[in-house]
Amino acid sequence: MLSARSTAEAQAGWSGLFRTAFKRSRNPMALLDERRRHVDVNGSMIGLLGHPRTALIGHPVYEFVAGGPLATEQEWQEALMGPDFTGQADLIRADGGTVTVQFAAHPEVVTGRRLMLFVALQTSRRGRDMSAVSRPPTTASALSRREIEIVGMVAQGGTSAEIAEALHLSNNTVRTHVRNAMNKLDVRSRAQLVAKVMGEGLVLT
Repeated sequence: MLSARSTAEAQAGWSGLFRTAFKRSRNPMALLDERRRHVDVNGSMIGLLGHPRTALIGHPVYEFVAGGPLATEQEWQEALMGPDFTGQADLIRADGGTVTVQFAAHPEVVTGRRLMLFVALQTSRRGRDMSAVSRPPTTASALSRREIEIVGMVAQGGTSAEIAEALHLSNNTVRTHVRNAMNKLDVRSRAQLVAKVMGEGLVLT
């Protein structure tokens, strides 16, 4: 068995790796606390919204959602207890414009705090539509090594073509691995896939 010190050191190491992956990703990401306040945002999220980091950290995410919160306080607390959820939101940019973002969220377990990881994978012109909370029966540990490797590259912002070139695979093979991973975890988008896998500490490089 690991000693308490060894366990603490391991957790600290995983936390550091998680934050490295979080900050390096080209996908806009945010970590929210139980009160929906920004605890951390990566450079891609700052670039997407155009707000300085100081305008985001400590502020509730719904301050930057056109029309206000997508969920009531009770709905948010219920979502914190579930594995993940997906949706779309019209986010307010610093220039006064809005950008519609398709996102997924997953309670992360790596940092040792009760935080929600949000991942935005693409923007859309469609209206907002908060999806129902999903409770997939399997965890990210069900994925194969290759699937985890590819999801990790998706988390870093890699396209199917870029991943295929880096791994010497065909585009169809990459898409098949992504589709299989989504099916295993019962998720509906790449954003939801990344949020779930990264939130469980498996996408760390």
